[in-house]
Formats: sequence, structure tokens, C-alpha cells
Amino acid sequence: MRRSLAAAVALALLTVGLAAPTAPAAGTVASAAAAEPSFRTTVFSLVPAPGRPAYVHASRSGRVYAGSYVSGDAQRSRVFEWSRSGTLLRSWTVPGQRLDGNQGVQVANETRNGLLVLLETSTRRLLTLDVTTGRFRRIATFPRGAVPNYATWGPRHLFVTDYANGVVYRVFQSGRVERWFRSPALVGAAGFGTTGIVYRPRQRDLLITQQTVTDGSGLPTNGALYSLPLDRGRHGTLRTLWRSLPTDLPDGFGIGRSGRIYVANAGLTAQLVQLSPTGRELRRFPEEPFTGDNGSPVPFDTPCSATFLGTRVLVANQSAIQGDPAHQAILSVEVGERGVTPFIPTSAFYPR
Repeated sequence: MRRSLAAAVALALLTVGLAAPTAPAAGTVASAAAAEPSFRTTVFSLVPAPGRPAYVHASRSGRVYAGSYVSGDAQRSRVFEWSRSGTLLRSWTVPGQRLDGNQGVQVANETRNGLLVLLETSTRRLLTLDVTTGRFRRIATFPRGAVPNYATWGPRHLFVTDYANGVVYRVFQSGRVERWFRSPALVGAAGFGTTGIVYRPRQRDLLITQQTVTDGSGLPTNGALYSLPLDRGRHGTLRTLWRSLPTDLPDGFGIGRSGRIYVANAGLTAQLVQLSPTGRELRRFPEEPFTGDNGSPVPFDTPCSATFLGTRVLVANQSAIQGDPAHQAILSVEVGERGVTPFIPTSAFYPR
């Protein structure tokens, strides 16, 4: 999710001579039906400075949270809170950051006892935030060079992706961090690495998005959605469910009750992709890539995630390359179905 201008230029060079993205083949597109999403898009809220939201967390409390992810300047990161209707309620400033321009915070999850789980980039910390007291607490620190990105609860532990190193970490309740899974399939090109991760209890697997691949299984500008089986704390063999088009840069995603998966493409195509539960591509929105024209006053501009709130998905618009504050927003996209309830085990506790 951290994207520097140099990395963007490198990716653009990689795309020279490659075929431009095209729509899915006719046989893969679902027929229009009443249950199909309208994709009607509205602005849920603009995000105040430092802006650059990369993930939206819809809490069990009914509140909505997002952090400012990699500000690019000396501003401290902030955590914002909204009502379900998009009214900004409160914000908190993250303490103890290194203000080198790479500081950022991700509101990645929550605990059973109501704490927000935060991933802070400049010091590689896993923090909690008690929104009733405003207290931040350090739980764990990731290895040097790590860029903690997304987090999901598994049956017992928290699993965190590393955007820079092709690793999935397992974080114990004690705060111990383990390099739990690594694979050449999670090594990205030009710094565009591993992003979203969600545990599916029925399938007993972790779904993982990868922005670019360098293991030879596709072009280095193609991304992927993987399934990684999880059984009694052990991982199985990584399997590819979907291969993205060049320059898609698949990022965060949400899962509907139908099993359909909604992936935000943070790359040049700037689209939301609807997949079947097995990874078959069904639809893209907007149909025309590269424009980001979603029908709302704010176009898709580095759309980074798709979080369910009722029958809508909330899309964090980071504007990572353009850096346009008017585009740094949370957008609401109607998809016509509710999302699955995020898995939070009884062991999902950290001290206050």
C-alpha cells in the first residue's frame, strides 16, 4: 500500500510493450440480474489532512474508522472516526512516529474487548487504540524492513501481511511476531507487494491479494488473489484463484454473503472487480479502465480497499500518485448484498 513516485515510474516502465488491459472475456461476465450490483457511487466522506486513507474499518460498534497512510511529509498520522452516515466524529494523533515522510497508520482490525488494532509503518509497530480513553498501546514490533499492511484474525492469532518482503506474520497474544509464511509468489515487482488478507472460516483458508508477481507465474505487472489453507495453525499450499490484468495492482477486498469477492484495484486501471467465490471474474466497475469515472464527484484515484457497510462497500481513495486532497476520500459503492461478518475469535484480546 505504500507507493513512492519512483516505484510508480518503475512500474510504468515495466508496462511498456505489454498489452493494455481489456474487459473480461464474454464467457466470464455474469448476466444482468436483479441481484447484481448497481455500483451507484457516492462520497461517504472526504478525509482531512494528512489524508491518504488506505483501508476503511467498519467496527461492530457501528462506527467507521480509517487512518492516514504514508503522508509524505512531516505530519503525524491520525485515526479518524465517522458515524454510519459519514459524519466525522473524532480523531486521534498517533504518538511516537518517526516523521521521515513514510509514517502512516492503518486501522486494520479490532479486538473482542473493543480495541482498534493499528499497524504503524515508521516504527513497524502493532498498536491498539482504546477509543473510550484515547490511549495507544504497543503490542508488537515487526522485523526491521517490514511494512505491515493488512491484518486478519484467524482461529487463534492475528495474521499480518508485509508489503515489502513477501511474508505473512503470525502475532501471538503475548506480542511475539513469527514469520509464519513466505513464498516467491509473494515477492512483488518494483516494490508492489502483498496487500489484503481475510480469513474465511467455512473454507478454512486465508485469501491474500498480491499486487505484482515475479515468480514466473505471470507477467510482472499482473497481480493475483491467492487462497492459503489454514489448519490447526499450519498453512497448506498457496493456490491462485484469480490473476489480475496488467497494472491492476489488486489491494484490499471485501467478501459478500453470496461468497462473491470485491477487489479494489489501486493501479492505473482504477476499478472495482467482482469475483465469484472461486475467483472467476464477473464484472468490473467502471467498465472503462484508467478513467476512474464512477459517477460520483470524486473519481477512483488509487482505490485501496472494499469494506462492507450494509449493502455498500466503502472504498478508501488514497490518491497516492496524484496526491490530490480533493480525491482523498471514502467512497460508498452500492453492491446489492451484505457482507459476511468479519471473523473475530474469542481469543482476540489485547490488554487495555
